[in-house]
Amino acid sequence: MIITNNEKVYDKYKDKTNIIFVQGGFKDVLVKTRDKIHEGHELLTHPLSSSVKPNETPFKSVMISDDKRSLNLDSLYIIENSIMTYDNFSKHKFGMMTDQITEDFKLIDLTVLESALNI
Repeated sequence: MIITNNEKVYDKYKDKTNIIFVQGGFKDVLVKTRDKIHEGHELLTHPLSSSVKPNETPFKSVMISDDKRSLNLDSLYIIENSIMTYDNFSKHKFGMMTDQITEDFKLIDLTVLESALNI
């Protein structure tokens, strides 16, 4: 399952895999991912993967298991720490972005996700 706020990711994978589109920002994706982990899903990709810092991009895609099991404490630890890291970085917000910069960040997020998928 993919949790994303990136339209490029959603449009490309909506017919291929279970995907949740989050209306909101980077932190909203992290919070939705945490909620799913509490339901028994496990992280398949790290929520802070890539060299782009959380305060540098508004887009994020995270892969989690489709199936539910018991609460995975490793996944919970990683997502909780990712949210705390986001909160620390978010004190330094990114500035206004042009449409081209926004599209570039969407493409970066898609590329990072696809590297995890080995596409």
